[in-house]
Formats: sequence, C-alpha cells, structure tokens
Amino acid sequence: MTKMNVKCGRGLVAVMLSIFFVLASCYSEKRSDKQIFHYNEFNGIASLDPAFAKNQSTMWPAHQLFNTLVEIDDSLHIIPSLAKSWDISADKTVYLFHLRTDVFFHDDPVFTNGKGRKMVAADVVYSLNRIIDKQVASPGSWIFNGKVDSIMPFLALNDSTFQLRLLRPYNPILGIISMQYCSIVPKEAVDRYGTDFRRHPVGTGPFRFVDWEEGQALIFAKNEKYFETDSSGKRLPYLDGIKVSFYDSKATEFLLFRQKQLDFINDIEASFKDEILTKQGTLRRDWEDKIVLQTSPYLNIEYLGILVDSANELVKNSPMRLRKIRQAINYGFDRRKMVLYLRNSLGTPAESGFVPMGLPSFDTNAVKGYHYNPAKTKQLLAEAGYPGGKGLPVVKLLTIAIYADMANFIAKQLEESGIPVQVEVIQKALLLTMTSSSTAAFFRGSWIADYPDAENYLSVFYSKNPAPPNYTRYKNPEFDKAFEKAIAETNDSFRYKLYQLADQLMMNDAPVVPLWYDKAVRLVQPHVTGFKANALNLLELRYTKLIR
Repeated sequence: MTKMNVKCGRGLVAVMLSIFFVLASCYSEKRSDKQIFHYNEFNGIASLDPAFAKNQSTMWPAHQLFNTLVEIDDSLHIIPSLAKSWDISADKTVYLFHLRTDVFFHDDPVFTNGKGRKMVAADVVYSLNRIIDKQVASPGSWIFNGKVDSIMPFLALNDSTFQLRLLRPYNPILGIISMQYCSIVPKEAVDRYGTDFRRHPVGTGPFRFVDWEEGQALIFAKNEKYFETDSSGKRLPYLDGIKVSFYDSKATEFLLFRQKQLDFINDIEASFKDEILTKQGTLRRDWEDKIVLQTSPYLNIEYLGILVDSANELVKNSPMRLRKIRQAINYGFDRRKMVLYLRNSLGTPAESGFVPMGLPSFDTNAVKGYHYNPAKTKQLLAEAGYPGGKGLPVVKLLTIAIYADMANFIAKQLEESGIPVQVEVIQKALLLTMTSSSTAAFFRGSWIADYPDAENYLSVFYSKNPAPPNYTRYKNPEFDKAFEKAIAETNDSFRYKLYQLADQLMMNDAPVVPLWYDKAVRLVQPHVTGFKANALNLLELRYTKLIR
C-alpha cells in the first residue's frame, strides 16, 4: 500500500484528493463502489495497542481491531464474544471460559504464509498477563490490582478453555474483562514488532489494519474472515472499511461534516451548538431534514477534581484542604443554568453523587449531592474562617480549551459568593500529566465508564488505587470499608446499598465537584443506517451500512 503524503494546511481540495488516492490505493476501486465509513478523531490517537486504550480516542479504533472475551450490549448486559459461555465456581472465585473455535487473527507476515492462525486459550493468558507486566507499563495495569490470584491468575486448560482465578469474590470482574485493555493479541506479533505494535496492530476484530500516517489518516479494511454473522447468517461487518482523519479544529470537522465528507461527528462544540440545537436540545428547523441527531444516556460524569492528599505541598497550605471550603465550592454555582445555556440541555445537572444516571444503583433519594445555594456557600466560608471570602487566596482552576466556557461560568458565580477563581487553559496532555503526578490542585476532569457497574466510578476514590484512577488522592477508611464490602457482595440489592453508602461518604468529604451526568450526542448523515449510540459511547460499526 502506498503511504499518504498529505501536508496539513494545503486546503480542502488537496485533502479530499489525498483521501481519494488513499482509498484507491487501499482498495483498488472507486470510492463509490465501496462502503467506507469516515470519521475524524479530534484528539488524535496515541496508540493502536489495546494495552494503552486508556481514553475514548484509543478505545474506538481498538474496538474495531480487537475482541475481548465478553462484551457489553446496548442494554448494558454482559454477552459472549470470544468466549461463547462461562461457568462460575460455587465460591465465586474461579471463572471458566469456553472459547469459540472459529476465531482467527488477521492475516499478517508474522504468521506462517502470512495467514492468520486460530486464536486459542494461550493467547488469552498472554494478553491478560501482558496488562499486568510492569515492563509493558500499561495504564490499565490497575484493573486487576488486588483482584486476581497472585500466583497463577490466568491459565489455559486446553486450546478452548481459559481459567481466571480471583483472590476473593469480585462481582464486577466480567465487566473488567470487557474493557479494551483486555483485548486478545497474538504473542508472535508483539514479539516481532515490539514497541512498534502500537502502529502495526494484529487482532481478531471486524476490521484489520491497513495503513496509518500519524496525524493525517488511518485506514482499516474489512476482515473477510470475521467470525460473527447477523440474524440472517450474513458475515459481519457490512462496511468495506474505515477511514479516520485527524483535524484538530472542531470548525474544520463540522465543515467537512456539512460537506458530507464525514459520516458522523461526536458531540457538538459550544461555538456552533446554538446554530444547530434549541436550548431544549432538539434540532432547529433548518437542520431537521439535513442531519440526524442521536442522543442517549451516556455513562460519563463531568466534574472538577480537588487534590486532597494532606502530605502534598500543594495541599498543606491550600484552603481547599478544608472540607467546608470544598463544600462551599459545590454549593456556589448553578448547575442547572450551566447545562441549559452551555450544554443546550444535553446532560443532567449532577446534583446527586459521582455515580451517574443510567446505572441501576443510581438513586437521588439515597445519595444527596449539592444544589446551587449561595447562602450556604457564604455560611461555610464563614465557618471555615473566611467570612465573605476575606483572606481567601485565589484558587487556580486548570482546564482544556473546549471546557473554558464552563470553567469561566463557574468561576464567575463562585466569585460572586466570595471564592476568587483564576481559570487557566492548558493542553490536554499537560493536564493529564499533572493530574497523574498530583501536581494539579484544582482541575477539570471526566470519567467514562469502562463497564456498567458503579464500582468503576467509586474505584476513583479507593485509597489503594494510584493515579489513575485516584486523581484526587482521596483517602477515607470508612469509604474503603464500604467499597471493599460492596465488590465482594453477590446480592445486587445489597451491593447497590453499599455503593450508595460509599458514594455519600465521598460526597460529604467533597474531593470532587460533580457538574453534569452526560448524554452521548452525535450528528449523523441521513445515509448512515445501523449506527446506534450506546451508554458507553463506544464506536460500534459492525452493523453499520451506507445507503447512497
């Protein structure tokens, strides 16, 4: 395949010509004869190695290239994937997975005669051990911490039977192994390509890797040997390929979408939200026959994090070390007005806990959060020794550019209540580095569910977890006790009550400022069918077709 040679900034005509030649070189046919799904990745893609699939931009391509033992359906149920069934021991510590025997890795020179070999249980053992291998340094290494057997957690009993052993009962484990981190990869490909496996992936997924010119274009082609079929027996996927572009301008992305050069865009930038949507979150009349608006509950919470590690120098001298100051911030701004005017009602004000709407354990009666109450803010400031905010130093709020309007809204309202806030806009990579290294005292963050269980959210505050996921370095023995008891509980009703207790304990301490429970928002071209939003906002393309 001929590599792309596109230079950024040469104009739309040059870009579109480049796209044409790439697709022509990949498929040796005219674009009109092929079903090629186009999307743009605004944030870029750091790696195609699933062991590093730590955010949405890397999860989306990983989901096309790889499979996990189990996956999550549209109703948030765990369903088979590479494993066709599984058994659980009476003591809930041993899981026995029965694997499909018709799954093959993508064709690649690493295999004999370039033909992908059959996937077996040893591949599962290798892939999961790789996640916890310190030399790999996967950001997902934490997912098995304190959960799996320390001697031999993963074992291939034969080619089609895989065994997972837990230290103790841990109900969310099936959700854990549905994460993209747990994608199955072939050892010989990782050995052959080494660190370059990040840009030469080999998996079992519905699409196979073709070419990646970093920062310019990424090309996948249909896996003709993919094991899944639809209800009529037709082999999936329907699409012939996927093409990803990397424009870092939301304005450019929207322009290309309007010109039908992109098949969908994820979310809508604030600068043109009002052009498309009403304040109630519906399409304006001018757009109703031009595009399709998809919205659905999304297991994501947007929040502000507050570093609370008392041993950290940033915290020792900060007034935010005081719980009442953190509570005052939580009461000090109007979440409902923020969602209405800045989000066009695309989201729900987060006035309960950190666990978002959409999960079965979510209960506004059981977990009480914070509502806009400037009088309460002033009361708490006075009780903390800062009456009317007198003597309170300026608090620096770190955010990225696309959330600057939100940060400025919050800062303005907090200042009216006596809390001076300085908003500092920094690059996303820098913010991630600072939060991971505990050098950000007050920061904007979000947490997207990796699997549909409240444990995924509450793990963010478990004291035995590093950063990530515990970016605030929160530590509360009562919380830890409730959390540990919850994850070992097999009765759903009892487990949910323990989750709610833990959530409430954390909210009382206020290491975070929940903002809104999110909605997945997609603008889709009318010619796209079989393309559904889901609560994890995962890019699902197996059933997608283009009707032109």
